[in-house]
Amino acid sequence: MSSLAKTVPLELLGRIDKLAQSTQPAMSLDDEEKATLTAKIKRLLKEKNAQMIAHYYVSDDLQALAEETGGKVADSLEMANFGAQSDADMLVVCGVRFMGETAKMLSPEKTVLMPDLNATCSLDESCPPKAFAEFCAQYPDHKVVVYANTSVEVKALADWVVTSGNALEIVTHLKEQGEKIIWAPDRHLGHWIEKETGVEMIRWQGHCIVHDEFQTYGLMELAKEHPDAKIIVHPESPAEVVDLADVVGSTRVMIEAVQNLPDQKFIVATDYGIFYKMQQLAPEKQLIVAPTGGKAGSCISCAHCPWMAMNGLQNLADCLENETGEIVIEESIRLKALQSVERMLTFSREKGLVKTNP
Repeated sequence: MSSLAKTVPLELLGRIDKLAQSTQPAMSLDDEEKATLTAKIKRLLKEKNAQMIAHYYVSDDLQALAEETGGKVADSLEMANFGAQSDADMLVVCGVRFMGETAKMLSPEKTVLMPDLNATCSLDESCPPKAFAEFCAQYPDHKVVVYANTSVEVKALADWVVTSGNALEIVTHLKEQGEKIIWAPDRHLGHWIEKETGVEMIRWQGHCIVHDEFQTYGLMELAKEHPDAKIIVHPESPAEVVDLADVVGSTRVMIEAVQNLPDQKFIVATDYGIFYKMQQLAPEKQLIVAPTGGKAGSCISCAHCPWMAMNGLQNLADCLENETGEIVIEESIRLKALQSVERMLTFSREKGLVKTNP
């Protein structure tokens, strides 16, 4: 059985819940307003030699716009890789703050903007740098492996950064090297990696407020209603939910499953923002949102990240026009964090886990 680092303090979990509940989603727009803003954003992107990088969990409007303008819609691994290889002068990251930090870390010469710098991540918030540094100091003979969903300060403490798309391969590599591992911050992803690789890790006990809400009761009831549906689950979900899945994997793995499997119906346990790309690639498939409530479930996220929802056309246009929302990182921290991120990207490129930009 693995060692658990520590439970996230209740006061910290309470602060994360309050942060989530206090978020302001991007404003709702009618079709005319969307068209006006879209035209403006396209013009500004061209004028400033800027590219959009958007995550699968942001709105359909932003994903479509990124693709139309030569940007990128991807998981966090491909986002980081694309930004590092881009020849744009400016990157506009539509996602959450750690994604913007990673883009800046890899491209310090570029201006990196975000529509809203307050768009954080519950995994990031559940792993404070000071507390994590104190914990790591207790295990000086361990390699520190942190999930990409962490601050640049936490990445600066790490030996390796991983994403859900490359974590299994990197942890297996470390196992083959005989390394002992500290894992942070997502407890569920860490448990899944342990189960898949046979590695015992000391796990920090953070979690994603979206995936942590998926529950077995509701999922099993939904599966009874749709017995012909394949269940696909992101490994940030609780272990008992993962155990019910036909496919477990990163956002890219989940999208490829919907696209390539012959089944016509899928119950999807991740942020429903991913449905845009899934339906784009497999328009004939039926997608069903996995339930986030059980018999006594409480929904904080309702299968959509409240911080991803802060990205919108209006604040995207504003940040481009005024060059606000700029990511700034202290150089000494950037250089420390860069080592662990570059190690991840080099490994992933060598293993063919990310593509070279055309």
